[in-house]
Amino acid sequence: MAGWMTRLTRIVKHRLLDETDTRRALSEAALQRLEARVAASESAHSGEIRISVEAGLPLSYLWQGLSARDRAVTLFGKLRVWDTERNNGVLIYLLLAEHAIEIVADRGLNQHVSPAQWQALIAPMQQAFRQHRFEQGLNDAVDAIDALLAQHFPLAEAQRNPNELPNRPHLG
Repeated sequence: MAGWMTRLTRIVKHRLLDETDTRRALSEAALQRLEARVAASESAHSGEIRISVEAGLPLSYLWQGLSARDRAVTLFGKLRVWDTERNNGVLIYLLLAEHAIEIVADRGLNQHVSPAQWQALIAPMQQAFRQHRFEQGLNDAVDAIDALLAQHFPLAEAQRNPNELPNRPHLG
């Protein structure tokens, strides 16, 4: 009985949030600033950073007991973050209902970054999200990933990043 009640509570929590909550967490001005930050980041490396923010998980995920990580991996494919020439795309996923952040990196970058490094990178962002500082947490994520991409995939002096993915955050 306790498992069923926990599942029901989770479903209600996710279904009570919608796009309005997403817009409250990230205003149009915040989305524009995040878009500009991603674009500026990508001028120094060949990687691609994609941000996705959702208020709650889809009902099908909730019924199946799937996690924010499961959703992030699905969106990694759906948003074609995996489809970059150098396999160095990164998805930053924020789930408002659980204040969860997930980072999914393609194999090109993932081979250079250990799970412990990813966890260390996520910890400060989780703190910002718990305090409802969503834009700041996402800025921190972009900056941290930017540093990793610049280290492992720097652009040569005359080289340009072809910008393979949109810089605007995806809102679900």
